[in-house]
Amino acid sequence: MAHLIDGKEVSALVVMAVTEAAGALERTAGIRPGLAVVIVGDDPASHAYVNSKTRMAKQCGFNSIQHSLPAETTQQELEKLVVELNADPAIHGILVQLPLPKPLNPEPVIRLISPEKDVDGLHVVNAGKMATGDLSTGLISCTPAGAMMLVKRVHGDDLCGLNAVVIGRSNLFGKPMGLLLLAANATVTMAHSKTRDLPDVCRRADILVAAVGRPQMVKSDWVKPGATVIDVGINRINALEGEGKTRLVGDVDFRAAKEVAGAITPVPGGVGPMTIAMLMANTVRAAFFSTGIAAPSLECSSMCRQLS
Repeated sequence: MAHLIDGKEVSALVVMAVTEAAGALERTAGIRPGLAVVIVGDDPASHAYVNSKTRMAKQCGFNSIQHSLPAETTQQELEKLVVELNADPAIHGILVQLPLPKPLNPEPVIRLISPEKDVDGLHVVNAGKMATGDLSTGLISCTPAGAMMLVKRVHGDDLCGLNAVVIGRSNLFGKPMGLLLLAANATVTMAHSKTRDLPDVCRRADILVAAVGRPQMVKSDWVKPGATVIDVGINRINALEGEGKTRLVGDVDFRAAKEVAGAITPVPGGVGPMTIAMLMANTVRAAFFSTGIAAPSLECSSMCRQLS
């Protein structure tokens, strides 16, 4: 039976460290981290997610501002708001909730956000820093950063000698996750829909990361005995009898895979809680960057040593 990697527990450690860092910055430099969240339209799921981010920011001691724009907002109006937030010295992090309603184009909006305030870690400057191995001065995409923290919770900071397979090559998760694993000295294979004999590729992985958006696609016989499995998928499917109408599952067949893996993340409760926690970590780092004071580390080991 696999060890369950508790994302709620680790995310709580991150939030504690962020709250401490935010308090220290305000005491020493008189600066309170500021996070501006922009949401367009009235999608209930997006609003629920934004509200959870706003609550967490306030819990961390941030100045949290939410801009709720109507669905009729034009591209020009949205971009004008981003420019204004870029120029506001009290705002250290800007997050535009995706997806945007059509016909709005997210790419120009993301490019317009100052890289120093890009707490989602999606700007090409931050992506470029990660690609070149600069993990100290940029802002790392939140979900890969959180997933990587869970990997290091099991294996430590140095993954030398371990084979890692990432299923999925998206710019949002797959590519940055592969780069983070590579930076930690893992030998990395990027797998995707065009990969031949995908199950056999996965069976070689000491660390298997699934981010394909297909419910329970990764079967137990794809998992190397004793491997660490990080499931990034969040899929809603019909519930089993007695469980209500629907239930959330990942991209991995959890019930079967946990009998083979050495460690595995559940869905929900695994990678999911880490995403918002890492958003908070990016915001406090961005606030530190604005002062020239050395930013706190995002590394799981240092945070856990500090708070354990």
